Amino acid sequence: MYRHDGTGIVERFPDTFLAAFPVAIETLPMLHFFPGAKFLQVCTVGCNLSCGGCVSEILVGHAESLAASGTALTTGDLLRLAADHACTGIAFALNDPIASLPTFCRLAERAREQRLLVGCSTNGYMTEASALYLRERIDFANVGLKGSTDASYRACGAKSAAPAYRTIRLLHEGGVHVEVSIVYRRGGEEEVMGAARMLAAISPHIPLQVMRFVPFGDAGLGEEPTIYASEELCDRLRNILPWAYLFNSPGTANLTTFCPACKKPCIEREFFGPMGAHLAGEARTACACGHALPVRGAANPEVFYEPGMMGGYRATRGLEMVWAILACLGVEGQADLARIWSEVLRTGMLGKELHDRMNNIDAYLDLVMDFAHRAGREEAGRELCTYIRERLDFVRERVVDAPRPRVYYAMGHPLFALNPGRFEGKLVEAAGGTYVNRAIGREGKPGVSIPREEFIALAPEYLFTSGFLTSTVEDTLRYCAEHNLDVPAARNGRVYAMHPSWDFGSPRWILGLMTIANVLHPDRFAFRIDEEADEFYRRFYGVPYRASAANRSFAHPGTERR
Repeated sequence: MYRHDGTGIVERFPDTFLAAFPVAIETLPMLHFFPGAKFLQVCTVGCNLSCGGCVSEILVGHAESLAASGTALTTGDLLRLAADHACTGIAFALNDPIASLPTFCRLAERAREQRLLVGCSTNGYMTEASALYLRERIDFANVGLKGSTDASYRACGAKSAAPAYRTIRLLHEGGVHVEVSIVYRRGGEEEVMGAARMLAAISPHIPLQVMRFVPFGDAGLGEEPTIYASEELCDRLRNILPWAYLFNSPGTANLTTFCPACKKPCIEREFFGPMGAHLAGEARTACACGHALPVRGAANPEVFYEPGMMGGYRATRGLEMVWAILACLGVEGQADLARIWSEVLRTGMLGKELHDRMNNIDAYLDLVMDFAHRAGREEAGRELCTYIRERLDFVRERVVDAPRPRVYYAMGHPLFALNPGRFEGKLVEAAGGTYVNRAIGREGKPGVSIPREEFIALAPEYLFTSGFLTSTVEDTLRYCAEHNLDVPAARNGRVYAMHPSWDFGSPRWILGLMTIANVLHPDRFAFRIDEEADEFYRRFYGVPYRASAANRSFAHPGTERR
């Protein structure tokens, strides 16, 4: 992103941004700064670190192609968009602002002239001079830590942890509102606890956002801790830092801000995609008991809901869903990927259109052919659609007159219900089940937390947990027992954790459909799932199927491609 022009270091793509869209501040994420406020989220491409399992892999690993793709927004464009959408401010997120520091700082200066708040999400790995330069131009920052030891930073290509903690201290001392996020990998409890102790030495009032590690990119499932283990870690952290929150864990109560005096909820939040949260009720910066919370700025009375795939890192998952289709079509060239991604961004397809087509089985097949045409891979598109259509039609025909058991679909904890219109529910119905989530009269993204009484009233006979952010069968049954969720599914042991990315986001959903059909109607289906998966992976990825290598990525087949 930089070059030497003979006299000094200059940006290769100055004053150009890849994308911009309005978001609620909790999706950046920021939790103690103007709750519910709408910000224009902007990004470029590139990063100064290289971390395994990066949620922004698309914007980091494909920087060269995306930066030269022809999709560009100017500073003037961003200021007009912020005004058009009545945004409170502008936030640089998704990739690191250090990749475009002069450009971002020029934007920040002009935004402040228009009385806009300015902030960013950054890994904080920068020189002291850069941190001081940045802090004069921003109002808030989320600094994403990799750990507390030098080893955790060397794993990302850096030298040591010291620069990131120095940045936090300098920003905090300069009056910038700082929140800190940290990745929690299985077995990495001491990395997180060590970070909490180092932060407490700077200020015990810094909110700490624990990002339960979700294996994207080339990371493996063995690095993913359970939601239960993550919640227990948060309990320990609050002995060091009172404001510890848990992300990537649908259904957890650890996203809500509770009054430290009377323990009542003051700012209720729930899961909103990878690394994101969203307000789920009334937000009060002071408790009814009179205790004031360490929150800067007033809460917004109107909650902004991002359309389609917009909102925080959900946008990167939307781009990866496009990549997932292209990967099955054999599109591997960086230039082709960048060209199609830029079309998706430029046309606004990433919003409602992509979301709606991705959540409809038959429209999904049309979407495959759409991208096959864009990529010049029509024959590969027809082969993929024929493979899926043959198995889809077979399942639908065999369940026409079948009894339809009641099926509930959760994500993470059982009381986080997927939306009525989600793709997973369409799979349940195609496989001959009744999707009881349709009886839930409200929606979130990708779902909502429901009370125990509502869950029991749904009386599911089968309970599936999403393959994207799942819980083990053992943890689901444990949760049901602890919360007295006495429903037929739990009582009869009909609880299932779906295979990663086999029920949403990738053409591999056809394998999920066959899996669900086997479970709901064993008298009508006997798909040999491992054999079906091996055929799919060999035909569309060029590799054999190996379940042990799977992860949560939509595009990656879970093993090294040929």
